[in-house]
Amino acid sequence: MKISTSASPPTAVAADLMAVAVTLPVKLEGAAAALDDAIGGQLTELAAAGEIRGNRGRVVVVHTAGRGVKAKRVAVVGMGAAAKVDAEAIRNAAATACRSMQSVRGTRLALVIDGLGVDAADAAGWAVEGAAIAGYRFDRYKTVGANDLPKPPRSLTLVTSDRAARRRAQRAGIVAAAVNRARDLQHTPPNELGPEELAERAREIAAGDSRLRCKVLDERGIARHRMGAFLAVAQGSGRPPRLIELHYRPAKARSGMTLGIVGKGLTYDSGGYSIKPVGSLATMKFDMSGGAAALEAAAAIAELGLPINVVTVVGSVENMIDRNAYRPDDIVTAANGKTIEITNTDAEGRLVLADCLHHARRLGATHLIDLATLTGGATIALGDYHAGLMSNDDEWSEQVRAAGDRSGDHLWPLPLHDTHKRMFRSDVADMANSSTMRMAIPCYAGRFLQEFAGDGPWAHVDMAGTADIPRPRDYYARGGTGYGVRLLVELAESLC
Repeated sequence: MKISTSASPPTAVAADLMAVAVTLPVKLEGAAAALDDAIGGQLTELAAAGEIRGNRGRVVVVHTAGRGVKAKRVAVVGMGAAAKVDAEAIRNAAATACRSMQSVRGTRLALVIDGLGVDAADAAGWAVEGAAIAGYRFDRYKTVGANDLPKPPRSLTLVTSDRAARRRAQRAGIVAAAVNRARDLQHTPPNELGPEELAERAREIAAGDSRLRCKVLDERGIARHRMGAFLAVAQGSGRPPRLIELHYRPAKARSGMTLGIVGKGLTYDSGGYSIKPVGSLATMKFDMSGGAAALEAAAAIAELGLPINVVTVVGSVENMIDRNAYRPDDIVTAANGKTIEITNTDAEGRLVLADCLHHARRLGATHLIDLATLTGGATIALGDYHAGLMSNDDEWSEQVRAAGDRSGDHLWPLPLHDTHKRMFRSDVADMANSSTMRMAIPCYAGRFLQEFAGDGPWAHVDMAGTADIPRPRDYYARGGTGYGVRLLVELAESLC
């Protein structure tokens, strides 16, 4: 999507749809008044009739019919009470405008971002995110009626006199494009996206920037690093695992700090011998969402040229069933030497992450964050708006949480306490990989991971509820959300 800014009057900007926002109570001022005058007071009439109300999410579209406005249509989008206009309100308003444009098969969108009661440069970034994320479609495999489907926005013009808005809009465009690339990876079916294909995407990312270097280990390389937990998960699949490393080394980086990003990359999770219920199997292609976010965030960090060293590690594997698959009662040894009794083969993500966290520390990560669709308990506890956040360092936890609030990838802190260790005690090994106690499921899984996170600040993000959503929410359609990309970029930028 081409993103630009224009200081021209809103009446002079060509678009398939020109959107202007109003709040409660409705007042047609500034750009809205100018557009109203140009089309003969039609907006005033609609407001007087109660059609334009200003309620959040409400939109009224008017055809200009060539009357003094270059845009083919004008949309008045409600944002709710003026005192409650914030980042999410602006993202949602831009999303509403984008969807309205798509419903009439338009591809050129213009948004007025002055006069919203917030800094115009901030509004520019939020509007780009809302429009770009809402305009996303995954229709790669559609063949019947494909030409009749709405198209993603081809261009977005932000109407503002603020000179800083262009830079913020371009930055947001880079990040939103990375979000949508992560969504492409999420939605690609598992017969076409396995561990090797995810590794190939990492190689493509590295090939596009000389500051990025990609290294991929096959099962022999993984074995050389003694990653017995990771390899156990891979035993049942005919598609071999891949350990993916992306190293970003800018010319001038903050000294003494390397951000380590670890992503869970289960390209399909059957649950193994602890097989999942039939109703849960259909969405298990999304179990690599943490890995997708990690890779595409690394790409965006490099494209933005952020001055911080970053090492990204993704453990990519399938959890399948055959005669070689790992079993309950097996005992495996992780790369840090700890032994793990397998009590549930569907608790596989923490096994992969255990070895990947240890590996990221060995690669020099000073500050570590992992993202994983880890537990259904996180979804039950927090829903689809907040991911669970656990950390061994209060300052680091707050930095991550604040980055989530700023970016729109929201988090909610959950406790991480030594009491949770009793839930994965084992009589025959150092620990078990699951618990029979039906309590604190996200928390004890996080505490399990802490055993492998090494020294230094570490944060665990359980994104099971936010990675893919079963019904539309805000500016997201049903399906993969690309959650984590905006969080990671914002976090990296805050550390520079």
